[in-house]
Amino acid sequence: MPRPRFRLPGRFLRTRPVVLGIVVLVVLAIVGVVALRTTGSDTAAVRTEDVVRDVPEGPGSSATVQLDATVYLPDVAGPAPAVILAHGFGGDKRSVDGQARDLASRGLVVLAYSARGFGASTGRIGLNDPDREVADARALIDYLATRPEVQLDSPGDPRVGVAGGSYGGALALMAAGTDPRIDADAASITWNDLNQSLFPNYSAAAGTGTPTTTPAPSENGDAGVLKRGWAGIFFGAGALPTGESTVTATAAGAGAGGPGGGAAAPSIDPTDPAAACGRFALNVCAAYATSAVGGQPSAETTELLRQRSPSSVADAITAPTLLVQGQRDTLFGLEQADATARKIAAAGGSVQVRWFDGGHDAGGTSPAADAAVADFLVDHLIGDSHPADPSFAYTLAGDPTDQGDRARDLVAARYPGLSGTGTGTGTGTGTGTEPTERTEFTLSSATGTPTQIIARPPGASPSAVSSFPGVGSLSGLPGGASDALGPLLAGDLPGQTASFVTEPLDSSYTITGSTAVDVTVGPTSASSGTVLFAKLYDVSDDGRRTLPSGLVSAVRVAPAATPTTVTVSLPAVAHQVAAGHRIEVAFATTDQGYAVPLEPAAVSVALADGRLALPTVPAESTTSSFPIVPVVGIAALAALVAALAAGATVRARRRTAADVDPDLVDVPLVITDLAKNYANGFRAVDGVSFRVEPGQVLGLLGPNGAGKTTTLRMLMGLITPSAGSIRVFGHAVTPGAPVLSRLGSFVEGSGFLPHLSGRDNLELYWRATGRPAEDAHLEEALDIADLGRSVDRKVKSYSQGMRQRLAIAQAMLGLPDLMVLDEPTNGLDPPQIRTMRDVLIRYARTGRTVLVSSHLLAEVEQTCTHVVVMNKGVVVSAGPVEDLIGASGPVEFRVDRPAEAADILRGLDGVGEVLVDDETGAVKAQLGVTDPAVAVRALVTAGVEVSTASRSTRLEDVFLELVHDDTASGDRPEPTTAGARS
Repeated sequence: MPRPRFRLPGRFLRTRPVVLGIVVLVVLAIVGVVALRTTGSDTAAVRTEDVVRDVPEGPGSSATVQLDATVYLPDVAGPAPAVILAHGFGGDKRSVDGQARDLASRGLVVLAYSARGFGASTGRIGLNDPDREVADARALIDYLATRPEVQLDSPGDPRVGVAGGSYGGALALMAAGTDPRIDADAASITWNDLNQSLFPNYSAAAGTGTPTTTPAPSENGDAGVLKRGWAGIFFGAGALPTGESTVTATAAGAGAGGPGGGAAAPSIDPTDPAAACGRFALNVCAAYATSAVGGQPSAETTELLRQRSPSSVADAITAPTLLVQGQRDTLFGLEQADATARKIAAAGGSVQVRWFDGGHDAGGTSPAADAAVADFLVDHLIGDSHPADPSFAYTLAGDPTDQGDRARDLVAARYPGLSGTGTGTGTGTGTGTEPTERTEFTLSSATGTPTQIIARPPGASPSAVSSFPGVGSLSGLPGGASDALGPLLAGDLPGQTASFVTEPLDSSYTITGSTAVDVTVGPTSASSGTVLFAKLYDVSDDGRRTLPSGLVSAVRVAPAATPTTVTVSLPAVAHQVAAGHRIEVAFATTDQGYAVPLEPAAVSVALADGRLALPTVPAESTTSSFPIVPVVGIAALAALVAALAAGATVRARRRTAADVDPDLVDVPLVITDLAKNYANGFRAVDGVSFRVEPGQVLGLLGPNGAGKTTTLRMLMGLITPSAGSIRVFGHAVTPGAPVLSRLGSFVEGSGFLPHLSGRDNLELYWRATGRPAEDAHLEEALDIADLGRSVDRKVKSYSQGMRQRLAIAQAMLGLPDLMVLDEPTNGLDPPQIRTMRDVLIRYARTGRTVLVSSHLLAEVEQTCTHVVVMNKGVVVSAGPVEDLIGASGPVEFRVDRPAEAADILRGLDGVGEVLVDDETGAVKAQLGVTDPAVAVRALVTAGVEVSTASRSTRLEDVFLELVHDDTASGDRPEPTTAGARS
């Protein structure tokens, strides 16, 4: 069978060198940008080896669990330090492949593995059980000590670091707290206390002021409020049965990785009650199930979560530690990293803290956060051991409307901690050794009454919305989008919120950390106590309320017969409040993300002293988060494309200059088989052809959608035809063609500077063309437009008619040989239309040509010498106005004997219908091809006196007859020529 052959269109063949050149340069530019982004890392040189390690199922157990792992080997000579890289919840070893390759390209051996219950690893999820998942990490360190590629500090003691995000971050911290062989530890967006993360209570006993350790844990021992939305995602991901897909990194906090594979946990009989636990260990499943139903953790759940939290071992971490925490994270807030940092520092360890504009509500970690982890591990594993850098980095998200700057990174010399009360041990880490700088603001009740009464409706429905777990903070979207969308999608409900506000700020203020307020609530007799949700709002001068990162502090106050005063820690944030804004502290009774008590209740809320001490950490701006590399790459790409486009334009103009039909150099316009198709398949113009001769005023007619304006835009080179040709004085028209300088146009409305005079507008327009001033013929154009002395008045004082005439004068500048006008009489009154008609007729009398598109058929009939009628993209009739009218309609005869005249006319050959108007006595006859003079001669010969013989048809009648039937249908009309109608 012969191979089919395809031929590319000639137009493509002519432009193929330019297209190919653009494609090549685009590819090169993209490659260059990628090369810049890799900053010299050569991940291609990294070798990988898949391994499976058997580890004990539990202490003293003879059963084993298989851990699926990949070892990434760098291209270096001799042994190298190693890193164990753990993934986030819901991921597996593939989730951290990119991070592992980057670390290996920097000279580190990396072991990435799937934790038990995830990916291809067997076993059940124990939520970082110290006897299982944490023991697995120690077993992997034992394995690394046997690899010849790994550098050893001593036999059995490899030089090794641990790192991970979210679930993997907690594992890294717990491994570092239980294995002294670990030499560096980097944990991202993870928890300190899983109890406080899933069942938070941000309150302390009355009179103690700001909590002295960290704002995270409750000091009065009250049970917290279940973070229902996040807990459901966190536990629901692990409850999926074997082979089901897991949640994505964004929802489950897997960091920068993607979704994990299905786990290979043992198959469970669906009739077994344990089937609902999926891949979770049964004790973990049971603990969550009881807590989720009741909304409060049992004692067993509290103990289980405590054992699986870095808080249980943080004081034993001696390796230099980096804590990277997200500022947009409603799952594990900034206070979680603060609690870990304080405990490490208090025990004498060295720790560095970094906040970044990301977190579980922003897709996990970011490239900048992962790069900070890589830099830290390389710094502390390759070379001599040294304490962690005590500096503190955070990000301020810019807001173009309020904060006046784009997002920027800031660095302070030391990390003072969130509460910053100076409770550290003076280890030199800067963690808690100095108090945080604070400024006091006064809060007053938004209602004017010190005590506000708010209600919790039955069933806690409807509930306030602050954020959506896994989707992110609605008020914490980047830049101005947060302020624009946050108030629309999230907010408090009337009657459920008590608000206290400051006066407008005299100057901007940057809040960095957490603050606390003393609030008196109650009384309440409900067994669940009083549950409130504290929020810190930024309120603009127009009333827009921004909840930074959608963060909320849940508070549960024990039941009491009298009001209870507690110290409430507000969410930890890094946020700049603009000058003129207010700061609002609000307390709500409901929040859709939490397990709120369902019983209806009324709660009184009052501030104890109305003082709000907001923390700030003075810091210096370092590198802006402005994406320099992509912008440089885009700019380079744009420059290349612009250069190619300029070259293509030059070549196109050269081709156009040579594309001249010598037989048409004296013809103003010839359009041949013109067509225009759009991407959606719509064909706006289909095979349009007509010719305009010198001295003609041609009217382009057609109903809306006929394709008139599209045709004119192609004529002026504004859009490119799909097929056909346009020649102006023999030259082919293309965008920017030199011959267009002989064409003046006014299409789709005029645009003038209102504060300038008409003359100034015209002179400014002509200077923009770059042509000599003497070529403008300004006075001649003004004389034809007949603006008189009004041309020296400011345009803003012009009537609509004067503006239209000024637009005509602008089109006449340079006295173009062809003038194209689209609806020039639009919006004019009858006297102005008459003036416009005279202007066009006078201009054509100079020997030039005018093309007019209009809906005013009576004016076209009086102004134009020729017409082209379009309908649905095709030409349906064309020719002189007189011929078009003359070839249509009956001839009306005024005679003395109407009945006899009618009989005589019916007897003539070629005459069609003949009617007598009983009221006027006129005889109307369809003469067809019969000359009216022949009919008059026949009547007079027969003795009938003829007073007048005339056609009564107007252009409007002909036009409506041409387009009426087709307008009601969807078919293309058939074209006709002047003098014959279909």
